[in-house]
Amino acid sequence: MNPHLSLLQAYPFERLRQLFASVTPNPAYRPISLGIGEPRHPTPQLIKDAYCNAIQSADGGLSVYPATAGDITLRTSITQWLQRRYGLALDVATQVLPINGSREALFAFAQTVIDPSKGGVQVVCPNPFYQIYEGAALLSGAQPYFVPSDPARNFAQDWDSVPADVWANTQLLFVCSPGNPAGAVMPLDEWAKLFALSDKYGFVIASDECYSEIYFRDEPPLGGLEAAAKLGRSDFKNLVAFTSLSKRSNVPGMRSGFCAGDAKLIKQFLLYRTYHGSAMSMVVQTASVAAWNDEAHVVDNRAKYRAKFAQVTPMLSAVLDVALPDAGFYLWAKVPGSDTDFARDLLAHYNVTVLPGSYLAREAQGSNPGAGRIRMALVAETAECVEAAQRIVQFVQSR
Repeated sequence: MNPHLSLLQAYPFERLRQLFASVTPNPAYRPISLGIGEPRHPTPQLIKDAYCNAIQSADGGLSVYPATAGDITLRTSITQWLQRRYGLALDVATQVLPINGSREALFAFAQTVIDPSKGGVQVVCPNPFYQIYEGAALLSGAQPYFVPSDPARNFAQDWDSVPADVWANTQLLFVCSPGNPAGAVMPLDEWAKLFALSDKYGFVIASDECYSEIYFRDEPPLGGLEAAAKLGRSDFKNLVAFTSLSKRSNVPGMRSGFCAGDAKLIKQFLLYRTYHGSAMSMVVQTASVAAWNDEAHVVDNRAKYRAKFAQVTPMLSAVLDVALPDAGFYLWAKVPGSDTDFARDLLAHYNVTVLPGSYLAREAQGSNPGAGRIRMALVAETAECVEAAQRIVQFVQSR
């Protein structure tokens, strides 16, 4: 048995299940969950139609083995989207690769780029963080290093706090922008800092950008590849960005996205994936083409989130320390007392599920930056989210 498996901690939702095991939710209220970041807006009809048509087709459905590199039509639709969204011109043959959602790809990418034989290998990641980063590091034989976040800057990472000896042993840096859970977008000057560190120490940057199309400001979030291009790094040296259709197009069950960037890294990742057996089915590829080629449903989806957050955020900010994020579909609120007690009591009294912030972070440098906070995923329709907010307000006021 792989000895690294013993290093893995329980996933946040397993910890939540254990926390709630002894709780009996108030039956006077129907259950509402803000716990899981699973998009629940309807899947656009054009994507469903493309999927169904692909299944029925004689040459593009379930009767063929898909290529790991993906069909040229899909890779072309991806590069065209990158051109429209970021003004980038990537090579369709060498700089993009379809993936089965960002989760599996982020994990597999770590196994590709990390060399554990060197000893003392570090993988740097934000804190709080998407839990896959830690698992990917540990199962590749590396040790995660959690970068402190600054609540005064919407939980942006304090890169300057990372010691030089940590950077010297770092082989992979996970960046999440827009961030999970706080929704902070990393500005160009911070990208420049990380690129300079990458050049100095030779580590690879994996940029997780799955929330890039849900934003609340006029300007869309800056992407990692876009930042590199603005800084004259058109070869995207040591940089690969990961993007998913799950949040953008409300298709979390389709498991589709792409990675793009440094051609040398993409080539090695393709080699790994050829053996890993992670080719995307032609049915999903066809539906993905329809999704990447259409922007109207993305604009509509973003408008729904903006309207929803415009209603819910003021309600909750009246009783909790919480503000509109830059992007993403989470509210990251400071709560009175223990975050786990808050979540457990809220379920017991008002049948609303939220995720304790401490479950999304690790204690590092003497503190857990998620402690005393909760993450609320506003993924349901507006009426349900508003009802949940009303109950949370009542709960806070009654304590």
